[in-house]
Amino acid sequence: MTTTLRPSGPLQQSEGGARSRPYEVRVNSRRVGTLLIAADTPFGPTVGEIRDLAIDEPDRRRGRATVAALAAEEVLRGWGCRRVRISVPAGSPGGLRLAAALGYAETSRNMAKELPERPPALSEGARGRPMTEAEYAVWNVRAREEYAASWTARGMRPEAARAKSEADHDARLPEGLDTPGVTFAVLESAGTPVGHVWLAAAGEGGEGAYVYDVAVAEEHRGRGHGRDLMLLAERTAIAQGHRVLALHVFAANTPALRLYESLGYRTTDVNYAKELG
Repeated sequence: MTTTLRPSGPLQQSEGGARSRPYEVRVNSRRVGTLLIAADTPFGPTVGEIRDLAIDEPDRRRGRATVAALAAEEVLRGWGCRRVRISVPAGSPGGLRLAAALGYAETSRNMAKELPERPPALSEGARGRPMTEAEYAVWNVRAREEYAASWTARGMRPEAARAKSEADHDARLPEGLDTPGVTFAVLESAGTPVGHVWLAAAGEGGEGAYVYDVAVAEEHRGRGHGRDLMLLAERTAIAQGHRVLALHVFAANTPALRLYESLGYRTTDVNYAKELG
């Protein structure tokens, strides 16, 4: 029996080169699953994604997903894509095995934690306070530059990365510190500012709060302030009535990943990428 992909909807295209199309996974003429193939990521039309790959229960563990993923990669090559990305739920052992078997490399993780009823205590001498307007002005300039640089490092064209940074910050912080639902907090240790955290209510489809930016000042790293910053984020989220706090961490940031795991954060999704030869 032959596993193939069959379009189940029209090809959606934009003037900028983005495109997407839903497919059915079929064994001969029988439908056994679905997926969506897209090239509409922030990286531009040369980076594609395989989304929502699902095989019906009776046809699992027969190699259908493997063949479907390989066929999807061929579609992306035909679209001119040079790289493909996938996101796998942490609770999908089959999906995680498939990603490894097909040569995908982990790039980052989405993590979340169910918050306790009582706010956690900070270390002795540590306290949190709101970020000032002067501090925000400095942070805003640096954050936009660093955010753009992070996208450039992942393969985005510099001009596109700068445009994305401006657009994302303008959308999420239209009123700066006064943006509704947004909190910027500064951690002080013995009266000295050592780091900051930015959190807000999770976006559409999410729950609880989300950490958009957390950082310890370079000259104060290696002293345990990162843990206190995350505890400060939890205290802030709990005070605002949130029951879950989520975040994103790059796979290469091993210290941060270990910190989050030690604080009880669990991986919800693992994000992968692969070069299309």
